[in-house]
Amino acid sequence: MRRIISLAQLRFADYVRPHDVVGWPQGPGEPLALTETLVAQGAELGKPTLFFGLSASDTLRPELTEHFAFRALNGAGTNRRISALADIVPCHVSSIPTLLRTGVLRVDVVLVQLKALPNGGFTVGVISDFTQALIGQARIVIGLINPALPTTYGDARVDEDDIDVLVEANSRIIDMPDPEFSSVERAVAEQVAALIPDRATVQLGVGTLPAAVAGALSNHRDLGVHSGVVSDVLVDLVESGVVTNAHKGSDAGRTVTGGLFGTQRLRDFAERSGAVDMRSADYTHNIAVMAALAKFHTINSAIEIDLSGQVNAEIAGGRYLGAVGGQLDFVRGGVASPGGRSIIAFPSTTPDGKHSRIVASLAGRPVTTPRGDVDVIVTEYGAAHLRGCPFAERARRLVAIAHPGHRESLQRAVQGGVGNAPKVAARTTA
Repeated sequence: MRRIISLAQLRFADYVRPHDVVGWPQGPGEPLALTETLVAQGAELGKPTLFFGLSASDTLRPELTEHFAFRALNGAGTNRRISALADIVPCHVSSIPTLLRTGVLRVDVVLVQLKALPNGGFTVGVISDFTQALIGQARIVIGLINPALPTTYGDARVDEDDIDVLVEANSRIIDMPDPEFSSVERAVAEQVAALIPDRATVQLGVGTLPAAVAGALSNHRDLGVHSGVVSDVLVDLVESGVVTNAHKGSDAGRTVTGGLFGTQRLRDFAERSGAVDMRSADYTHNIAVMAALAKFHTINSAIEIDLSGQVNAEIAGGRYLGAVGGQLDFVRGGVASPGGRSIIAFPSTTPDGKHSRIVASLAGRPVTTPRGDVDVIVTEYGAAHLRGCPFAERARRLVAIAHPGHRESLQRAVQGGVGNAPKVAARTTA
């Protein structure tokens, strides 16, 4: 029988066993009142493990390791301040629902926020990527009633029988406004936009570069959106007539996403328009689904790429700041779509200009996207089309879009052997 209690009555020691794994949805799906109460009661628990994806709150702090272990899917967002203390799970987003359902990724207690639906059941409102799988795997599901959530359906809907404990209302939701982008990122975005035709379907994600790309698409028409997450820029694109979803090939007229990573403006739009389909990662990151989309152009970013085309989107300066995430899922999905492309875009240097993000070798740093999958790389200096290119030619094309101040050193690396097949194979990992 489901219990209904107030937040003041909630004692996690009643539900969390020693060394349990406690998880919650990522980004705006985090039920703040529950996670804050959990960490405040940490001394009463038997050092459980906290399992989480991207964080956008102040909940997780280094000092919490006295009472908790951390297990993270990525080092993004506010996870960056604790990623060195976390056990990172390197896995593709497409695989997470299955890893949870089969118990390979363990979770014992799940915390979610919920809004009652008019015809019964609940919605988790802002997140559907692997929330259903989290709920299905857990021994105990604790739900916080949050009437401020948008009314969304699809894979955001949760059955009443799935909830074991209901905690009375709290109306806070994490806002994730689009960040300001730099002039360099604007220049990168303009190069990206030039590659995208009208009537294409796009995947953007969230962050400075996706926001810049959305702005650079202002003169496009009849685009569609299929993305793991969306931000407030979606509203701009729809209201300006750039996005109509009329020519997607599948899911016509619908924006498909697994997360509303924005502000109240996006949440209101999703509820009011009724044109946003909340789907799980089983769908948003499914290569067969993406292959059915018309001219699917996926846009992702990275920390660096080496001259053979290997992409690192995980580690910078010895710190885990990114993720395996959905990058390779979308790289392969874009290429699988008729007329589609996979674009990986980033400024040519670090913000201080000292370090090139096109490097001779990854030098043991991780390969997030293998060189055999890479399609188009974009910087503010142009686009390097690498798919089907031999080593020497792809090195030449990458040097051409590097920052001019770093091209000479990269060219010396090419002349010294980096970029030809035998020596790259010996020094790097495919």
